[in-house]
Amino acid sequence: MLVLSNEDAERLLSMGECMDALATAYRDAAEGAALNGRRSDMLTRTAREDAVYCLKLVGGVVPSLKIGALRLNSDILTFPEANGRRRKVKVPAAPGDRWVGLVMLFSTETGEPLAIFPDGVVQRFRVGGASGLAVRHMAREDARVAAIIGTGWQAGAQAMAVAAARPIEEIRCFSPNPESRARFADEMSAQLGLRVVAAPSAEAAVAGADIVLCATNSLQPVLRHEWLEPGMHVGSIRDRELPPEVLKAVDRVIIHDPDNMGSDHLVIAKGVDYREGTKEIVGDPELLALTRSPSLAELVAGKVPGREKREEITCFLNYHGVGYQFAATGAVLYAKALAAGAGHALPGEWFTETVHP
Repeated sequence: MLVLSNEDAERLLSMGECMDALATAYRDAAEGAALNGRRSDMLTRTAREDAVYCLKLVGGVVPSLKIGALRLNSDILTFPEANGRRRKVKVPAAPGDRWVGLVMLFSTETGEPLAIFPDGVVQRFRVGGASGLAVRHMAREDARVAAIIGTGWQAGAQAMAVAAARPIEEIRCFSPNPESRARFADEMSAQLGLRVVAAPSAEAAVAGADIVLCATNSLQPVLRHEWLEPGMHVGSIRDRELPPEVLKAVDRVIIHDPDNMGSDHLVIAKGVDYREGTKEIVGDPELLALTRSPSLAELVAGKVPGREKREEITCFLNYHGVGYQFAATGAVLYAKALAAGAGHALPGEWFTETVHP
């Protein structure tokens, strides 16, 4: 049983390798071989009156990679307002001001546990990797300019992914905080070796861009339909980043997974005030049709086209993760960790038993 850290994952993983492993998982899923377990977000009261406790579980299996995975999070969630916008914020409430998210990998050949590690870096790569695959299959081949709305942890993965999917020459980034967008531009320029510039507004970032990726923790829309231009590819990693007007204006939509569109996966204890809200998509008949859009698995497997005309505006809704993403990215991390001698090995018998379960 190998115990790995976020630092191990950050040192060993590359976006290109993760995208390739994810592509395998999505192709297998399209054929019914890779499986996604049902996600469950269980919400109860916690010690803080302004917060809720959430235990989140999801799992998945990719037999061709010989890996099953379980991802769990134990979170304290708050919903503060800043600049008139409500955000969902996970509080680092564990000892030492830390968060709790774990992934466990299992062998599909013996059933034994193979590895355990924090979900932070792997989570980042699986979200970015899914967006990158959509860019690979949906953006114009000559796309060279990308805009990223958001400059946080997930936005960095979107930048890595778009650079891995297309020969990008410039990335424009925007967030409401000038210091954050300046820092992001400097850091990603150095990391990616290309021009990353901080835009003065979201509209300025988007104007003339070939690819627009939204990666925020905002619970209100961050992109306006008036900013859309023929030939763009648009991506979003969370509900409500794109307003209904944008979703109705695009020409082609690919969704991550049908089960993630209409369901919030919520199990809420009586009396708990959960302030994130339900999906707008289920309350609008025109948007409800989007739940029947083709999935990323179908796109990657070649069952549906990503773009048929240059002037089409395409859109990928990267809403909620699927369990087999953690099996795919985890398989990459595990193999590279074994090759590098990384992590700490613990006796396998500590995690197995002689009693019939």
